[in-house]
Amino acid sequence: MKRLSIFLLSVAMLLPVLPAPVTITAKLDSATLLMGKTTALHIEVVQDKGVRGEFPVDNLDTLSTQVEIASRPKADTTDLGNNRQQINRDLILQSFDSGMYSIGPIAYIVGSDTFRTRQLTLKVIPVKVDTLQNIHDLKPVEEVPFKLLDWVPDLIADWWWAWLLALLLIAGGLYYYHRWYKKGINPLRHERKRLPPYDEAMLNLQQLKQRQLWQNGQEKEYFTGLTDILRVYIDRRFHVNAVEMTSTQIIATLREHDETRAVNEQLSMILEIADFVKFAGARPLADDNEMAFQRAVQFVEATKPMTPQPDNERKEVHP
Repeated sequence: MKRLSIFLLSVAMLLPVLPAPVTITAKLDSATLLMGKTTALHIEVVQDKGVRGEFPVDNLDTLSTQVEIASRPKADTTDLGNNRQQINRDLILQSFDSGMYSIGPIAYIVGSDTFRTRQLTLKVIPVKVDTLQNIHDLKPVEEVPFKLLDWVPDLIADWWWAWLLALLLIAGGLYYYHRWYKKGINPLRHERKRLPPYDEAMLNLQQLKQRQLWQNGQEKEYFTGLTDILRVYIDRRFHVNAVEMTSTQIIATLREHDETRAVNEQLSMILEIADFVKFAGARPLADDNEMAFQRAVQFVEATKPMTPQPDNERKEVHP
């Protein structure tokens, strides 16, 4: 007897392990359905893990001529243990014709095998409609009251706040332009008070001297800075647009001015040597560089505005 048991156990170990069967079931949320409404068809498949199958119904839009598949929620899988799993698949059904309709059987194909659910029945109930006895006379046509917004384009009516904001910004810009900008005043910017023309020119000349440009071989930069200081000074002091003029135009203009006629020769010498350096690449001597600076200082000093004297100093003293 012991030998027979050992023999049977050995034979059982040598036999292939057969897969467990696949089962498929289906049920409706409700066997009756109001026309136009929806109900769910629940499909459950129990099979071994790793088994791959497919639902032919996934390629259909209807289950019968009168029952449609409105939607297909995503399927979910539940682990049952012992290498088994359950697939839950729902189909949302809808019908717009009343009557009794057969649902299924629903097929599930695994390899060469096909498994099917039992056939179900769905009853679609029609929607009750009022009879002609409930139809009442039509109301007389009412005249629509006049509304201004009905004549306004939708682009303006829907975005009225944006148009209002734009108009306010435009109005504010025009007010700013006429109130401040035309007068040369910017209320948003705090401008630092500028030095008088004489003080500004003397300060800039001293700063130019401290840079020692010509001493380091930068004669062109030196004379460019020197003439720029004089041009700005002439512009501010005599209201002559010297910044935009050539050297010849500056000399000709200042020759007609009473305050600069006497010192115009000094300015002419400075501008003449500066043009040779800047445009002809000349290299002046050290004495010429120093002399140009001294003539610039003398020109500014000679054209310095006269400070009004107090009344007590302007009184004549009689012996």
